Amino acid sequence: MKRECLTIIGTAHVSAESVEEVKDKIYEIQPDRVAIELDYGRYTKLKKSMMGIEEDESISVTKIIKENKVSLFLITTLLSYFQSKIGAEVDVQPGSEMIGAIEAAEDLNIPIALIDRNINITLERALNRMSLFDKLKFIFAILLDRGDSEEIDIEDLKNPDNLDDLLEMFKDEAPEIYEVLVHERDAYLAGSLLRIPEDKVIAVVGAGHQPGINKYLDNPETIPPLEELNKIKEKKGIPWIKIFLALIPILFVVIFFLAYLNGINITWNIYEFVAISMIMGFVGSILSGSKIQSAIIGGLVAPLTIIHPLLAAGWFSGLVEAKYRKVKQSDIRNLAHIEGFKDLWNNNIFRILLVVIGTNLGVSIATLVILPSKVFIPLFLQIFGG
Repeated sequence: MKRECLTIIGTAHVSAESVEEVKDKIYEIQPDRVAIELDYGRYTKLKKSMMGIEEDESISVTKIIKENKVSLFLITTLLSYFQSKIGAEVDVQPGSEMIGAIEAAEDLNIPIALIDRNINITLERALNRMSLFDKLKFIFAILLDRGDSEEIDIEDLKNPDNLDDLLEMFKDEAPEIYEVLVHERDAYLAGSLLRIPEDKVIAVVGAGHQPGINKYLDNPETIPPLEELNKIKEKKGIPWIKIFLALIPILFVVIFFLAYLNGINITWNIYEFVAISMIMGFVGSILSGSKIQSAIIGGLVAPLTIIHPLLAAGWFSGLVEAKYRKVKQSDIRNLAHIEGFKDLWNNNIFRILLVVIGTNLGVSIATLVILPSKVFIPLFLQIFGG
């Protein structure tokens, strides 16, 4: 690709005007290749949509829970909800400008280049940089955002000055996500463009990426290797919270063992431990709106999951709940039309995730509050004569 022959079209992803602008520019310039800000997975979904193929097959929530990717799934769902909601309010579906680019390119028999990074890699890299507090803050920021299109003109999002203000706010609220979603992808998109063999290229990207792409193209030596940007890096540093949570069950076992060595009858204490754990697992699940079967399983496995730091009772209750609540693509699409808690309550995605979280919360209260005060502190005092 020749830098001087590159035309970058910065779009607002839910803008009707952007769709027409993209098509008009491709027909006018007739480039050697059209590059679009999509990865293969999103491109395939758009192509199926263009052909009228509706995907409504079940989503494997069971697999999501087993692979411990609830956070990734939740963030992906919320981002889809956020963009779909804006698109519904301005009567333009997300990705319409990419569809326009594809249609124009195919009409002119121009090859297409997919220049974006796989969305799952992008989100996993972002999540790996975020603390639990950062994740919660980001989730609440999206859920509390009303996306009021009467106050914000979607076309204004393509104005560089407005974009700077918007991205600066995003940077302050979630700097880790900002770095991965914006800076890293700017570099990835620029690097992908430089790999295109044709000279005359039109690139269709979100307006927020245009300044960063230009900056990297002007300084190509600053672009990291694309292979490096595709790696899923593990979190650096010492995971103190995980260590603390892992030490709690070890401490419980040690106290039981010391009490036994000191000749203290721990039979009743074990009964208390099992009963409190099971009750709190059951209560946490049932209060989160689970089926009775899910709550029973959550309660039954709670004592084991407290002792085993790598297990969570919510996984089990969530898996049972997923058997009774079949999640489909329509559940994700319906998130765009949610206006209140009642709509959320009727959405199977939300209900299953709520059961996972509710069960774990109930067991956490038992582990951190009830069991220490009712079982382990009294035992500790007996052991050391307090």
